[in-house]
Amino acid sequence: MTLSVLMVAEKPSLARSLAEILSNGNFHSRPSSCGPCHVHEYSGDFQGSRAHFKFTSVVGHVLSLDFLPKYNNWDTTKPEDLYTAEVQKLETSKLSVCRFLEQEARGVDVLVLWLDNDREGENICFEVIDAAASSNPKLQRESNIFRARFSAVTPQEIKRAMANLGQPNKNEALAVDARQEIDLRIGCSFTRLQTRYFQGKYGDLDSSVISYGPCQTATLGLCVDRHDKIQSFKPEAFWVLDARVKVRSAPVRLDWQRVRVFDREIGQLFLKDVQNISTAKVLSVTQKKKTRSRPVALNTCELMRVASSGLNMGPQYAMGIAERLYMQGYISYPRTETTAYPDSFDLRAVLMEHRRSPSWGAAVEELLGGRFQRPKSGTDVGDHPPITPTRMAREGELTGDSWRLYDLIARHFIATVSPDAQLLQTTAELTIGPEAFSCSGTQVIDPGFLTVMHWLAPSEDQVLPEIYSGEELPVDSVSLADRHTSPPSHLTESELITLMEKHGIGTDASIPVHINTICERNYVQVGGSRQLIPTTLGIVLIHGYYKIDPDLVLPTMRSEVEKQLNLIAQGKADYRKVLQYALDVFFRKFIYFTGKIAQMDELFEVSFTPLAATGKPLSRCGKCLRFMKYVSAKPSRLHCTHCEETYSMPQNGKISSYMDLKCPLDGFEIVLFSTGSRGQSYPLCPYCYNFPPFDGMRKHSACSKCTHPTCQHALTQNGVCACVECQEGVLVLDPNSGPKWKMFCNSCNVVVGLFENAHKVRASSEVCEECGATFLDVDFNKNNTPLSGGLTKHSGCIFCDGVFNKLVVLKHAVGRHPMFRRGRGGGRGGGRGGRGGGRGRRGPKDKMSQLDAFFF
Repeated sequence: MTLSVLMVAEKPSLARSLAEILSNGNFHSRPSSCGPCHVHEYSGDFQGSRAHFKFTSVVGHVLSLDFLPKYNNWDTTKPEDLYTAEVQKLETSKLSVCRFLEQEARGVDVLVLWLDNDREGENICFEVIDAAASSNPKLQRESNIFRARFSAVTPQEIKRAMANLGQPNKNEALAVDARQEIDLRIGCSFTRLQTRYFQGKYGDLDSSVISYGPCQTATLGLCVDRHDKIQSFKPEAFWVLDARVKVRSAPVRLDWQRVRVFDREIGQLFLKDVQNISTAKVLSVTQKKKTRSRPVALNTCELMRVASSGLNMGPQYAMGIAERLYMQGYISYPRTETTAYPDSFDLRAVLMEHRRSPSWGAAVEELLGGRFQRPKSGTDVGDHPPITPTRMAREGELTGDSWRLYDLIARHFIATVSPDAQLLQTTAELTIGPEAFSCSGTQVIDPGFLTVMHWLAPSEDQVLPEIYSGEELPVDSVSLADRHTSPPSHLTESELITLMEKHGIGTDASIPVHINTICERNYVQVGGSRQLIPTTLGIVLIHGYYKIDPDLVLPTMRSEVEKQLNLIAQGKADYRKVLQYALDVFFRKFIYFTGKIAQMDELFEVSFTPLAATGKPLSRCGKCLRFMKYVSAKPSRLHCTHCEETYSMPQNGKISSYMDLKCPLDGFEIVLFSTGSRGQSYPLCPYCYNFPPFDGMRKHSACSKCTHPTCQHALTQNGVCACVECQEGVLVLDPNSGPKWKMFCNSCNVVVGLFENAHKVRASSEVCEECGATFLDVDFNKNNTPLSGGLTKHSGCIFCDGVFNKLVVLKHAVGRHPMFRRGRGGGRGGGRGGRGGGRGRRGPKDKMSQLDAFFF
């Protein structure tokens, strides 16, 4: 009997790489119902039996935690109710991964999970198990489910993992479930309260949401704490004797033994003692050998630190590159806290892989020739081995930042197995008159690991010229230099990562996410040398938390939660009890914060501008007929100072007036939203956008989704056909886009270029009998008409009409519509069934029926 084995990896590219290794290249691939997740099939042996393998993947987390839909309305749900609101797990993407797993799991005997070997991977394991077991009772038994654990995508490591299959760890998965629910309830409750309270009062916050999170807020607190120290620092003047001598014609700067004085008059007295003396006497010269230790093996936090400080890469960006290098098999798994290699790790085999490298091959050959050293003892936390270059790459093979990061990882590994560097430090003691000075320099005796980490080696100007005891050196200059004590600089990303690791804020996987979040929320800005400079919003928030409840900022709260989550992962604490305890603590803090939020508002009042005084007049309110002000700072909105009402607008674009036209339903002046000349632009009514007038019309719907039967801007007047990209939206004519006419999808980002330089384009009342699309009436420029005989007017289907289809440019939909599959003018008889079609059926012919099919 041949077993059927389903194997699932975390990403499509990884599934292919693993299938290639395990099948020795003898596999074939087929597409699946889940777009990017192909299925790779081959035959082989599984635990002593013949087996047919199907290797596929998911795309990260299959499910995500969210509240039931009724709790997602900020207007009807009180923030405090979110601590007890019912939650559910929903599919993360629109790829129907659950249905795909159900299909592939039917009839299989064994499920082998190849998810990443960390807590998140363990959590995804059980998401995959639940989806697969729903269609296959065999997979409800633990004996038919196996877990592969691996740290590198190399043939040796993958085949070792296949030979040593284990079981998924339910406790680690529960720890992730607990963290997700804690973060969801706490983050959403505080975020909704703060956002509604402060964005309703101030117009220049310039942040889409005023978010809170136990980790992100503690991270921001560290940045603001350093900023406060800088602001409170008072510089103090001091004076030093700046002396220089000539050594073999080379200028050498001397260090004053008194270091500095804080009284200028006293400094002047010391200067008088030495300023007329022409020589400095060398009292002694000492030389001392020093050892600079090679680095410990590389873990995630150290990788992020050096990538930020040395390569000018943000932590999240660097980790994204590292994950791609891992998927491609160039490095081992990049998320690890361990800095110690196990005794069984074959370090020489890794070095052998790099002996032909044009960049560091010579150094590797020297190590293999007898200078190889065991790495320094580090910390083993029991997860993955340190980050290691598993495959040699050349600079042409990897480009840009991928090569720079790989180069750093490879050199770091080679340095860990290289000898320590041996340095010689020379120190000379001198006198100029009664005052004592000194100078020192460093030179390399044996470069050791500095051969590959050359940027750490002493520079040429650090080498001291030869100086002999007893000789006299000519004084080049002596002066009294005035200086000031300086404050500390803002935290760099590298320093922040160190502090987060020290205080237990986040994990190696979440640290870059938290740093990126406070940047995206406009709480900090990245300055020179990747310093994190808090904005006014970030400073006011942290000061407000300190004023009400310092525990909301201090890292101790989150570190305690992390300790409890670790106990869940180790099976030493009950998941439900830890979850309930954490939520109870934060619920009490939330209620207290709610009652005291006015104290934070006192800080906002002196830092930001009231909403009524922000923005510029743009369009008239339909209620009071006065001009509403447009606030362009995030989140962009219109505010009526007379009615004291605010209307949210589409984000990440520009709002402008629209020919003073009014909505026929409510009298509000229509405005135009645009994302630029190459993007979408569409009109919308401020009131209808926030309060949909028709059933089935969602909140934040523009005129392109409005079902008003007669309004000239509505979907009923400008809708053309179903979108050929997303199959959910409708392609809508932009009647004001001339002379570069275009249509856009009212659900996705597809933009269709039409009839450039035509005088007029409008949607007709006729519908194409072949594909169900609405005809367009076009009036061409007489000097540039595509019509024969100099005619300028034509009506037809943009897909099926022989004249029109040559003038259509689908920016994202090429290859999807029949016109593009069968050549020019080949759309006749091959339509997708009109609006809402796409499964081979003919769509409704009249426009209102098409709209009904789309909405209902």
